[in-house]
Amino acid sequence: QMKKRCDQKLLIRMKTECVPCSLNLKTECPAGYTKVSNGTGIPDCRYYLEIKTHTLSFPGCRHHCMKEFEQPECCQGHWGSDCMGK
Repeated sequence: QMKKRCDQKLLIRMKTECVPCSLNLKTECPAGYTKVSNGTGIPDCRYYLEIKTHTLSFPGCRHHCMKEFEQPECCQGHWGSDCMGK
């Protein structure tokens, strides 16, 4: 019997909000995501503080997160919600 389903595995990546590196240690990824970075995260962003009429920019850290997602797909020659053959 030929295989009807050929689901595709997708990796969804996202980054948490940029915060001061010292505060980033406890930052968690959203539900269902796995933290890829360790410790205080990756220092690749800037965060902003508004003080009266000025906005100051500081180097910060954020975590990289990942989620594996399976997208349902039919194999070649099959179609529909039940992946019916010819």
